[in-house]
Amino acid sequence: MSVTQQGFSLTEVLIAMAISSVLLMSAARFLPGLQRAILLQTQQQEREEEIWLRMAGIGKHLQRAGYCAGECQGEALKIAQGGECIIVQWDENSNGRWETTPPTAAEQTGFRLNDGALETLRGATQCSGKGWERVTDPARLTVVHFKVQRIMRAGFAPELSIALGASFKGARGGNLEAHHRVTGFNL
Repeated sequence: MSVTQQGFSLTEVLIAMAISSVLLMSAARFLPGLQRAILLQTQQQEREEEIWLRMAGIGKHLQRAGYCAGECQGEALKIAQGGECIIVQWDENSNGRWETTPPTAAEQTGFRLNDGALETLRGATQCSGKGWERVTDPARLTVVHFKVQRIMRAGFAPELSIALGASFKGARGGNLEAHHRVTGFNL
């Protein structure tokens, strides 16, 4: 080896390693906090998406309410129980009438709040009774508020306001509340 070649001395290497380990230790201290913050943000986003997914589905049904490719008989939108239950009708197969039988082909859909769960029933004619299916999982979330209101403005199609509030099991921060409005052009 040539005497003119130079490198780091043992002291310099040890000092660099000591400084690097102090920096890595302090950076590693913040990693769990950062991971927790990311986890909490992801969970919050999942909860918000769940609420908006339910509201978008109900909103689509409300926008379709009243559509008929002929002469349909009956009430296109029924809002009952102070807005906690709705039944919509629309001509899904465009045959000019609202089918009621068989239940699998019925063109009425109901949504209601029942025992902390949002429920739906195809072929619904009233807000009570059995056979309603849960749209939300009570083991994961409790729906604390569901209300649909019809807002009338002279010269315009009715506007339908949907409010949905839920509390999630094991989540901090209280209830999530969302509001959505759609226009009922066929009403």
